[in-house]
Amino acid sequence: MSSDDIFRTPDSCFDGLAGFDYKPNYAEGFAGSNGMRMHYLDEGSKDADVVYLCLHGEPTWSYLYRKMLPIFVADGARVIAPDFFGFGRSDKPADDVYSFDFHRASLVGLLNHLDLKNITLVCQDWGGLLGLTLPLDFPDQITRVVAMNTILCTGEMPLPPAFDAWIAWAAAHPDMDLAEAVAVIDDTLSPEQCAAYRAPFPNERSKAGPRAFPRIVPTELDSPGAEISRRARDWWQTEWTGQALVFCGVHDDILSLPVMQLLSSWIKDCPPAIEVSQAGHFVQEWGEQVAERVVAEFSS
Repeated sequence: MSSDDIFRTPDSCFDGLAGFDYKPNYAEGFAGSNGMRMHYLDEGSKDADVVYLCLHGEPTWSYLYRKMLPIFVADGARVIAPDFFGFGRSDKPADDVYSFDFHRASLVGLLNHLDLKNITLVCQDWGGLLGLTLPLDFPDQITRVVAMNTILCTGEMPLPPAFDAWIAWAAAHPDMDLAEAVAVIDDTLSPEQCAAYRAPFPNERSKAGPRAFPRIVPTELDSPGAEISRRARDWWQTEWTGQALVFCGVHDDILSLPVMQLLSSWIKDCPPAIEVSQAGHFVQEWGEQVAERVVAEFSS
């Protein structure tokens, strides 16, 4: 891929973000990277027994995990939080590159590149749409899962009216002010919280990734990603042997409590979804209580 087809957000855009003084790390040249550079946070000891792999969604980036990350690290874990291509500090290719398979292949490539073991998969929104399919490639490496306001999109059921409204908003706002977009999805966030999600996207060219995600959700049986999502659902129901927790920000109209209870029923031996009463779609903004519950449950 030509460098002319890639936008790289200037480092200065990330200056002064409250609570986010983390060193950037980059991977490139791995399978699925298409010659681009992917950013990820890497905190805690590289010799830690447990690795938390934290996957963000639309239209956010690894900043989303700033409240959960310190709690996992304090418990002795290593935390890896990548930015998908098109988001955060990762390279941002042109609009026509994005697809379910493109994003999934880059995640598979990154995990192989980093050679991660004993992974606790932490996922929300698109982090789950993609991440919950990863055990098909890493059945022995992923040993625990924490899912928040996400689902496997198998193409078998209609999506809620609130999702249709989000699709319509995204289509009507191709310029996509990311602070406004986050507020449209989750009205529990403050203006200051919303503004921080704008940081990686200083101009129209930088927003190809957030523009693409709404239109590539697998909504039909034959949508790209739907078939592997069905296989993943069946795997979670029959093959999964690890620990699992599902959380739901109850003020989310798109991925509401009934949806999260459905997801918990798909994961073998998973307890019912845990309600986070203050939270909307972006549960990680109340991440301290979620991370503390995760650490307590998984260490008991």
